[in-house]
Amino acid sequence: MRIIIRFFSLVSGLALSFAVMALPPENTSQTISKIIFGSCIHQDHEQPIWAAINAEQPDLFVFLGDNVYGDTEDMTLLHAKYQKLGSNKGYQQLKQQTPVAAIWDDHDYGANDAGKDYPRKHESRKIMLDFFQEPALSERRTRDSGIYTSYYFGEGEKSVQLILLDLRWNRTEPESLGWFDYLISLIRSRGPYLPTRGADATILGAQQWIWLEQELLKPAGLRIIASSLQVLPESSGWEAWATFPDERKRLFDLIKNTRAENLFFISGDTHWAEFSRVENPGAYPLWELTSSGLTEEWKMVSPNEHRVSDFFYQANYGFIEIDWQKKLVHLSIKDVEGKARLSKELTLDELRF
Repeated sequence: MRIIIRFFSLVSGLALSFAVMALPPENTSQTISKIIFGSCIHQDHEQPIWAAINAEQPDLFVFLGDNVYGDTEDMTLLHAKYQKLGSNKGYQQLKQQTPVAAIWDDHDYGANDAGKDYPRKHESRKIMLDFFQEPALSERRTRDSGIYTSYYFGEGEKSVQLILLDLRWNRTEPESLGWFDYLISLIRSRGPYLPTRGADATILGAQQWIWLEQELLKPAGLRIIASSLQVLPESSGWEAWATFPDERKRLFDLIKNTRAENLFFISGDTHWAEFSRVENPGAYPLWELTSSGLTEEWKMVSPNEHRVSDFFYQANYGFIEIDWQKKLVHLSIKDVEGKARLSKELTLDELRF
């Protein structure tokens, strides 16, 4: 995501000690109905939004990336930035009462718009997973294709499958505009990247694609794919699935071919919030709720031909509430006071072939 150069303060790297909820197990019979998610939280900024989030008492909180603004190859500094987030009283309260799951994006991975060639990704992975208390024997710590994972909550028709994709570990370099063309593009609220194709161009990498297909073949009462970058919007010029159009089409085709129902996307990165919807011929329409950021804001909102709501660029979080009896999913974007600014209600029947 676009970054304005800032000077970060170096803080103590001492480990924090406070009671925390355990990470959600990969499989649990516990039925959940309220999930909150967010992205783009700067450790050096005020974080008043935690009060509203904690008041919701969600069953699960999901970090979608840019969970700190690391932007460094200095691992001591990166560790210190995580510890500064961990010292925030609002975050500490969240960890004490709510299970937390997390995936990364570029700034917490280690560098703005970084991909597979970021040289410190193994060390960065350890710092990130240690901070979020990933179990010592977790495959996420050693797998050579990234930190993607999935969680299952509940059983049968009341089961939720949460899929966290890793869009950094394997992502190849996208094609970019020259500096002059980028400046012209920026005036139009667009970014520096061109649609990138080719046999080697990828976001997920071969092993993660195989894993994702296996996940989508599993049954689920509700399926949430969490992507650090936006999935449905096109042609913004910023990092997104649309930067790799063949990968985006492959994702849509995979949903059709596996007949994975009851599915929608959540995403972050943009520093504004919105709903998007895309027709997927041969399947049901695809929906996406983007929430960004928990502290970061961006007033130059990019065009999105698939936007089906207003946009909201002030600090926000994403809210998901499932009414299992009525088979409804309530989706909304809420502000620092907990007030809903954007809302949409989906029935599970809308998410089926």
